[in-house]
Amino acid sequence: MTEITNTVSEETDVASTDATSESKSVSRRSFLSKGALAGGVAAASGFAAPAVLAQSPIVMRMQTSWPSSDIWMDFAQEFVNRVQDMSNGRIEVDLLPAGAVVGAFQVMDGVHDGVIDCAHSVPVYWYGKHKAASFFGTGPVFGGSATTMLSWFYQGGGDEFYRELTQDILGLNVIGYMGFPMFAQPFGWFKEEVSTVEDIEGLRYRTVGLAADLLQEMGMSVAQLPGGEIVPAMERGVIDAFEFNNPSSDLRFGAPDVAKNYYLSSYHQASESFEFIFNKDFYEDLDPDLQAILKHAVEAASTSNTASAMDNYSADLQKIENEYNVSVHRTSEEILAAQLEAWDVLIERLAEEDDLNKRIMDSQREWVERVSYYELMNAPDYALAYEHFFPGKLAL
Repeated sequence: MTEITNTVSEETDVASTDATSESKSVSRRSFLSKGALAGGVAAASGFAAPAVLAQSPIVMRMQTSWPSSDIWMDFAQEFVNRVQDMSNGRIEVDLLPAGAVVGAFQVMDGVHDGVIDCAHSVPVYWYGKHKAASFFGTGPVFGGSATTMLSWFYQGGGDEFYRELTQDILGLNVIGYMGFPMFAQPFGWFKEEVSTVEDIEGLRYRTVGLAADLLQEMGMSVAQLPGGEIVPAMERGVIDAFEFNNPSSDLRFGAPDVAKNYYLSSYHQASESFEFIFNKDFYEDLDPDLQAILKHAVEAASTSNTASAMDNYSADLQKIENEYNVSVHRTSEEILAAQLEAWDVLIERLAEEDDLNKRIMDSQREWVERVSYYELMNAPDYALAYEHFFPGKLAL
């Protein structure tokens, strides 16, 4: 069995360290308390506090895990716009790309330390702290979609499991919400066609989270890389194949320049959502209405992101196929079946390793069994309808 290679570099930023010290020495709560006291003194003296001070916006420093050119920065901006609009300017968001303060894989630590106030990322980027992190994005699908699993987070008890993991078990000073149920991620980009499990054995492949464990189980050698490092690694021959997430990001990364076979459909990451992480002290120092705005802006951006993804992903897939001469395939039934068998092995191992893993998977399995039964029994065969109106287009 091939050992996972983690090539993420540890980044140290002097400015980040200074910001950490400053954030710990003066809390927002003490600042607000002192402000209220000063306001009382001013009132007692017969002077009103200047209106401009009462209206000064709270600047929220938000870093993503994405390069500035990635479409997910546009998605993060949709959240930013909603926060600023709904707060009527009381919150001003300073949106930063990966690496501006901390590395792409270090945003959880950055939020915990208070170096940044919040982050836009995915849980698999910190699954090295505890593998249960991956269950909130790239765990076993059990037959449920990303929408099914996002519903589990908000209605099936997933949010409490997340709180237990981050706050109780790991002691992280964070509050987190999920938003934007992502479309199932493509199996990815390959230099040659792959249709059997034998074809992928031994390939050096980029993915993250439990998907790394899964594909290692299938005989691949896995490197976990941030998005901005993928294509350069492919060009240098460090990896042979890769996935990131979607046609738009892949196109912006320059994926068609390094591989010409693009495989859609996979069970390795079929139920992921964005993670919105807030420093707990920062969040709890806000007025209740501003806390509500941050929480519900996640929900609002989730809908907006879905519409944007449908538009951009589909248009960019056509561009990839027609303008860049990439062969677009559906992953073979043999490989998909082997993924499910590998999940069986991984599920058993994870349950034996840790009680939290088992409790989360049991909860998800129970949710999917009930909810997806309704979803699947009720859903008509959309492929049949599509084939009726657009015959011959689907690669079935």
